Amino acid sequence: MTERLIDSQISAITFEAAGLGDRSYLVHDGEVGIVVDPQREPERYLAAAEEAGVRITHVLETHIHNDYTSGGLGLSRMLGATYVLPEGENLEFSSECTTLGDGEELQSGSLSIAALATPGHTPHHLSYLLRSETGDAGFVCTGGSVLPGGVGRTDLLGADRTRELAEAQWHSARRLLTELDDSTTLLPTHGFGSFCSAAPTIAMSAEALTVAIEHARNPAMRAALDEFVELLASDPPPIPTYYRYMGSLNRSGLSAPKLETVTRLDRRELEHLLQTGRAVTDLRSRRSFAEAHRRGALNIELGANLTTYFGWIVPFEAPYTLIANSLEEIDETRRMLARIGREHVFGYVLADDPEAENADHYPVASFAELAIASDLGDSPYVLDVRHRSEWRQGHLVGATHIALPDLAYLRGALPADQQVWVHCAAGYRAAIAASQLSSWDLQPVLIDDGFEHAVAAGLAIETGEGNR
Repeated sequence: MTERLIDSQISAITFEAAGLGDRSYLVHDGEVGIVVDPQREPERYLAAAEEAGVRITHVLETHIHNDYTSGGLGLSRMLGATYVLPEGENLEFSSECTTLGDGEELQSGSLSIAALATPGHTPHHLSYLLRSETGDAGFVCTGGSVLPGGVGRTDLLGADRTRELAEAQWHSARRLLTELDDSTTLLPTHGFGSFCSAAPTIAMSAEALTVAIEHARNPAMRAALDEFVELLASDPPPIPTYYRYMGSLNRSGLSAPKLETVTRLDRRELEHLLQTGRAVTDLRSRRSFAEAHRRGALNIELGANLTTYFGWIVPFEAPYTLIANSLEEIDETRRMLARIGREHVFGYVLADDPEAENADHYPVASFAELAIASDLGDSPYVLDVRHRSEWRQGHLVGATHIALPDLAYLRGALPADQQVWVHCAAGYRAAIAASQLSSWDLQPVLIDDGFEHAVAAGLAIETGEGNR
């Protein structure tokens, strides 16, 4: 959580959603505050407002999100605040919210809020221009419109609408970057590693992101319409599978998450879950898991990337069981997964509990050790589980490529009679893949190493599609 003084009267507090690549904001004038695009963690905003000594009067959504479940309705219910969304959406809670169209305005304390229609990332998308009574340039919450060095992707509603929305995105981004004052501060929601970005975005520095900065570098300003549409429509990033549920959940409206006490399982119950193929996720470090684990458990380390890859790999409808080092880790994981509506926990087991007796293991190696094995003439089978764009930019000669989300569908293509050396860019995704291979009675070797070390190890790299 960071705070920045926007002008003489307005401050913006930024909240990061680890792993999801999203940001939300509490904007205030010292007396009243406005929350924009909140996650489902009301305590974060309540604590920040209390510390700043402000009363939250409005909760604003720039759009119906497709990458996480919004906390807007739950927060507005708790506070009695006005909940604001773009007009045109089919909402099950329409009686509990206010909808705005282009040019409509609201007032909160000394803050004036003007809605700017910026369709593209979604058909009904608003950016909010906020100014104080001083008349300074103020700032604009751009949601999934203008991002740092990029824009929000336009293919999440299906290929049949991608080009139509890409055209709208070009016009919307240009509107913001030409009509607003150069000194206007931009507060985007997506970017920062989010799969809602049309392409990798530029890391934001400690300095404020302004209209002038984006006017000079944003692809919507540097490319003609046809070129821009082709850029967004051709070869888009992969879409996490859980995204398909987020829009409908957000239109139905979600209350604040209720994280009730979860059941501690005994050995018989855990064994039954593993034997019947139920979702059991081990949150321990990849090396601890490789050293000893229960076969059938999926290793997704507790960390920034957990939410995205848990949502992507673990079937969305399935209740899940967690194995962790402590109850604190269980609680942290549940809070993170509530961000994508995954609250149905079947039970948990602590890693040091005798009930979690571990019997399986597999080796961990580096790219240098892979190079040694290759020099010895062993012809190791190498599996690259990175995304397609990463593979095309450079991969090991002779490696097989199966992106991690596709691995379960292509398990029959993997050899059962030899070791499978599995790698990604840094080890996180490879660890998930290795745990899957272990559950299928295959022979994984986890390469827990940065891909940049492959060349230094003497391994040959090629670009393009290669052996996919």
